[in-house]
Amino acid sequence: MVQLGNDWDSILADEFQKPYYKQLRAFLKEEYSSHKIYPHMNDIFNALKASSFENTRVVIIGQDPYHGEGQAHGMCFSVKKGVAPPPSLKNIFSELTTDVGFKPIGHGELTDWANQGVLLLNTVLTVREGCPNSHKGKGWEFFTDRVINELNRKTTPVVFLLWGANAKNKAKIITNPIHHKLETVHPSPLSAYGGFFGCKHFSRCNEILVSSGQQPINWQL
Repeated sequence: MVQLGNDWDSILADEFQKPYYKQLRAFLKEEYSSHKIYPHMNDIFNALKASSFENTRVVIIGQDPYHGEGQAHGMCFSVKKGVAPPPSLKNIFSELTTDVGFKPIGHGELTDWANQGVLLLNTVLTVREGCPNSHKGKGWEFFTDRVINELNRKTTPVVFLLWGANAKNKAKIITNPIHHKLETVHPSPLSAYGGFFGCKHFSRCNEILVSSGQQPINWQL
C-alpha cells in the first residue's frame, strides 16, 4: 500500500484500488525486476510526499522522469545534489536568471520549491533507462489526471505551469476559473528558443500568487 504521509493518502486512497492501477502495478513489478527503471521505486511518489494537497499553490508539470543513471528522484526536472543539472534544467535556470535574478549555486535539487508548495509532477512517473516515454500509456496518465482533477477542486488559486505538449494536454482538466494556466514550449534545448526563454513564468506566477493574497515562491535554491 502506497503511503504518502499527508492528506493525499485519503484523497487518493480509492485510486490505488482501481483496475488500471493494479495493472500498472503488475507492469511495474515486472519492469523493475527485469530492467533498470527510474526513479528508484521508493522515490516514485516523492512529489506528492513533499507537496501536500493543502499546501500546493503551484504545479509544474513535466513529461516523464530523467532516464539517465542517478538523475530522477521523483520530482520533475529536479536532480539530487551532486548530480549535474541536465540540459532542460539548465535552461530553466537560465530563464530564472533573466526573469527573477536567480543565481545558480551548483546543484539542481528543487526540494526547496516543493517545500513551499510547488508540486513537481511528471505526467508519467517512471521510465526505463535510456528510453524516454517507455512507460507512456501504461496507466500513469490516469493517475496524474486524478491528481490534477483534485487540485482543480481547490478553493484557493493554484498556478499551473504547463511546458510542452504533454503538460499542455492536462490543461483541459483545469476548468475551475479561479486557477491560472501559464503555457509555453518545453525547456528542452530542442524547443526552448521557441518560447520558453522570455516566458517570464516565474515572475508571472508570483504576481498571481500575491494578487490572490498568497506568499510568492522564493525561486532561489
